[in-house]
Amino acid sequence: MGAAMRRIHVGNALSAFGLGFTVPYLYVYVAQVRGLGAVTAGLVLAVFAVAALIVLPFAGRAIVRRGPLPVLLAALVTAAIGALSLGLAGSAAAVLLSSAALGAGQAVMQPALATMIVDCSSAETRSRAFAMQFFLQNLGLGVGGLIGGHLVDATRVSSFTLLFAIEAAMFLLLVVVMVTVRMPHSPRIADAPTAAVSAKGSWKQLLGNRAMVQLCVLGFVLFFACYGQFESGLSAYGVEAAGISTSALGTALAANTAMIVVAQFLVLRFVERRRRSRVIAAVGLIWAVAWVAAGYAGLGHGSQEMATAAFISTYALFGLGEAMLSPTVAPLVADLAPGGMAGQYNSAFALVKQLALAVGPAVGGPMGASLHAPYIVTFLLFSLGITVLALRLGRQLTEAQDQPWPARSRVVTRGGAAEPVPTKA
Repeated sequence: MGAAMRRIHVGNALSAFGLGFTVPYLYVYVAQVRGLGAVTAGLVLAVFAVAALIVLPFAGRAIVRRGPLPVLLAALVTAAIGALSLGLAGSAAAVLLSSAALGAGQAVMQPALATMIVDCSSAETRSRAFAMQFFLQNLGLGVGGLIGGHLVDATRVSSFTLLFAIEAAMFLLLVVVMVTVRMPHSPRIADAPTAAVSAKGSWKQLLGNRAMVQLCVLGFVLFFACYGQFESGLSAYGVEAAGISTSALGTALAANTAMIVVAQFLVLRFVERRRRSRVIAAVGLIWAVAWVAAGYAGLGHGSQEMATAAFISTYALFGLGEAMLSPTVAPLVADLAPGGMAGQYNSAFALVKQLALAVGPAVGGPMGASLHAPYIVTFLLFSLGITVLALRLGRQLTEAQDQPWPARSRVVTRGGAAEPVPTKA
């Protein structure tokens, strides 16, 4: 890794570390510590999603016009102000305004950092770079949550103020780290389109890219059927249908993180030498098995120990799929983007992710709590749908987009410039 990429990865780790301090305790802080009630706490979580949906369409244009670094710095300062204000807020209005600032800044960080990774990587190193990003994000969230859990005290407001102050400090420290980054010229795969597109027509151009539209549809299903269920539908299903204890639920979440940390670089070599569309299709099958295991946990007639083991394995299998997706989906978004448009494409995909994360809990929560069998069948079918959509997407991709590593190897072997690769039939 070059110096710029090292700083970007440090930035990813610091931002995740800061978020890990507060995200697990946000509901308790607003509802109980500040005494604002469950309704206000729920509104705070909704404000995070709404703020992201509002700012992300503008973030893409800003990244295209100004570059990812200035946009990232503005997002970090906004998030730092929001975090510090949230720790000091005592009224519902102040809490909601602070949450909006924190949510907007946090949302813009993602496409800005992703675009910086694109600009500092090449086609053959991009998968590894995004795998490292995902690894550090999960590690930062886990370590931040663990330390935050030892610092927080539900009987003392000052302990939560300290947590939010630490989060703000992490964002400001990241400003200092990132302001020294010297961004190189953005490299592209050999056959990526390079026509310049104005910011005004960028969304029209993006919607005209059939492969990108299909990838966005696939991305929505991915995030809706997995990430959108972790802390809502699946946990509700586990408690209500499978009788899972809160400690076992914590173990399941830990198993998910542990699987990602352990498997990320073990699966990387396997993933980066195979077609991206088929890797995503395989993830759909793995998640289908995960939903079958969840179905056994809640609808089977085994012992409580077997149900708990099956439920924990569900989260572990989701983690395996996530480890396979991290070096696959984000680099594919970048390789579909025309020259100079990576920021717009990253923002569009982040917008799709936020939509899925907003809709997923709203749909999955009530179903997981009361409609147990329909819940499992529905998301089992969604997982199989991922496989179908991924295979269809593969027909829209060029060889270099679907399997960049072997394409690059053939160019090196020839000792010449990359030759155009025909689109697959």
